[in-house]
Amino acid sequence: MIAKSEVMNLLVESCPSYKNRWIEYCKLNYSKGDEQLLYIDLGDFAYHVFDLYMNKESDELQQVFDVIEQLLIYGDEYVVEAVAIGLLEDIQNIALSHNTNLEVFVQYLKPKTLNWWVKLFNFWNGTLKEDKA
Repeated sequence: MIAKSEVMNLLVESCPSYKNRWIEYCKLNYSKGDEQLLYIDLGDFAYHVFDLYMNKESDELQQVFDVIEQLLIYGDEYVVEAVAIGLLEDIQNIALSHNTNLEVFVQYLKPKTLNWWVKLFNFWNGTLKEDKA
């Protein structure tokens, strides 16, 4: 099982362009010994994921969503909830706030991630097609 303490390291490893931003983010938000707040950390990462899309960095996007799939499959209960609600939902909200069609991300989503993506969208907005076509 993947634990809460492993999530950000896995995401940073999957996304080299986020590493410097992550280091600065930690310096600004945490003191030595502070407990990291995964939901807040995932929110910052969600903005970076959207920036990757805007900058057409598709190689990193695929790597990121591959790790997200692994987190949703092998994460403990807290990790699954945090990744679904703290990361996927944030990516959707950021994209929608920038008038970006959520379908642009579907090409990167593996089955478990796609399932959560659709559930979250349907919960807040209505319906979204589940096929990748």
